[in-house]
Amino acid sequence: MPKPLSAPLLASLLMALACASAQAQTVYRIVGPDGKVTFSDRPPADAAAQPARTSGTGPTAPNAELPLALRQPATRFPVTLYTSSDCAPCASARNMLVARGIPFTERTVSTNEDIDALQRLSGSASLPFGTIGSQQLAGFSDTEWTQYLDAAGYPKQSQLPPNYRRPAATPLVAVKAAEPASAAASAPSSARAQAQRQRPPAPVNEGPTPSNPAGIRF
Repeated sequence: MPKPLSAPLLASLLMALACASAQAQTVYRIVGPDGKVTFSDRPPADAAAQPARTSGTGPTAPNAELPLALRQPATRFPVTLYTSSDCAPCASARNMLVARGIPFTERTVSTNEDIDALQRLSGSASLPFGTIGSQQLAGFSDTEWTQYLDAAGYPKQSQLPPNYRRPAATPLVAVKAAEPASAAASAPSSARAQAQRQRPPAPVNEGPTPSNPAGIRF
């Protein structure tokens, strides 16, 4: 006849089973119609939804798809490269970052607004310009950029996953949508119409009358 388990041993076994069950629990990432992301241990109504890859501590963190050795420096010391077209040093800086497998954001400088913003940011309009965390790098020197990337803890060889896609370059200053021509044309006419409605009528000179030979108005 099997010997019954003692109370402490039984409690330990139940606790181990509970932990194993919690670790095996699936967490689902659900995107609502309004784009809001929520996480739940219950599968959504959409059977095609895939379980989320989370650690069970909350929503997926930025750079979560990167390996740990790359995710840590990319989170602590993000890299941003400022470039323009027909800029050979800009292309050299971009190629170096790509070859080393550095995840970075590229901002383009092409308009007067971009140039003004770059001058406020770096104190100069020269390109390329880069930042590694709070460290600013003016111009491109392979040796200098490599030293700062090493100091920030970035791997010397690319560890980007095969499915990684580098974000597309975006203007430094966001492009504002142009106002429709019909709306712009109707605005002045509406203002003129409102001003005409508010303008008092011009006085009418009735001229001399028997009771007012001089035609004076009060």
